[in-house]
Formats: sequence, C-alpha cells, structure tokens
Amino acid sequence: MSGAAKILVVGPLGVGKTTLIGTVSEIEPLSTEASMTQAGVRVDADVDSGKRTTTVALDFGRLTIDGDLVLYLFGTPGQQRFLPAWQDLAKGALGALALVDTRDLAASFDALGNLEDLDLPFAVAVNVFPSGPRYDADDIRTALDLLPGTPLVICDARDRASSIRALIALVCHLIHVATESS
Repeated sequence: MSGAAKILVVGPLGVGKTTLIGTVSEIEPLSTEASMTQAGVRVDADVDSGKRTTTVALDFGRLTIDGDLVLYLFGTPGQQRFLPAWQDLAKGALGALALVDTRDLAASFDALGNLEDLDLPFAVAVNVFPSGPRYDADDIRTALDLLPGTPLVICDARDRASSIRALIALVCHLIHVATESS
C-alpha cells in the first residue's frame, strides 16, 4: 500500500496521545500543550494530580511505514468540552487509534462513542501504565463493549516499536474494512 492517510489518535485526558505521537513521529511533532488551570481542574473531573499540561487543539506528527505509506497523525484533546475541535479534526480521517487506560476504562466511553457517531473505523490500544491493573483482552472488550472485529492491542506509548505496532494494527484494520466494503 502506498499513499498517505490522515489518522486520529483519540482518548481521554492523560491517556498518552501526545506521548505516542511524539514517540513515533519522524518530524518534530507539533503540540498545543497548555498549562492546566484551576478553572479547568474544576471542569475536568478526575484529572491526575500530577498532570500539569493538556492538549487544547491538536498534536500532529508524521510516520512513514514501509517507505510507502505516510500516516499523518492528529491527536485530539481528551476532554469532551473540546468536542467541536475534535469533530473538525475528524474531517477527512480514514480511521482512529483509540488509546485507553486500564486505571479508568470508563473514561474512554466518550471517545469511543464519538468515533461510533462519526462512523469512523478504529482500533483500540491499551496503553500500559506501570500502576495500571492488567486485564484479559476479553474482559477489556466486554468492559468497552467492542464489536468482535475491532482490533485490540496492548501498547506502551513511550516505546516506538510498540506504538508503531498499534498503528500498523489500525492500518491493517482499515485495509480490511475498505476491501470488505468494495
């Protein structure tokens, strides 16, 4: 496969979207991180007390796979209050990698619901956090109410090879979806 594809990287606040894009990007990633404010803390419940910044518009990076396929990665803000920006970023995207965190799987429901509302194919990547519990893939699928054909992979957003494997799982899924519908 050759060409270019716009891919979203979505998920709740603090799940590792900015980290994943920074880890895999072959260019200096664009990041719109801003300091979290007291006003935002009141709006964004369940914010990790150690988190000091948040994406307010997008993250952007580029990854070439196998010398032929260029993925343009657009990371979305994690808070539901940024949904209008999130919907604008989704325009023209072929699919999305949805990052989830086993410390709070329910926090991913909004992002997954948004992808379903947009009818955007996606794969789910469970970002491994050292303090996070480990669950069986079937239990995660059940908890997230994933369709059987939705890819589910484990990844570490800090590890380039692991993150690239998650993106490749998404690309394979997108190819499958495209060939199935033609």
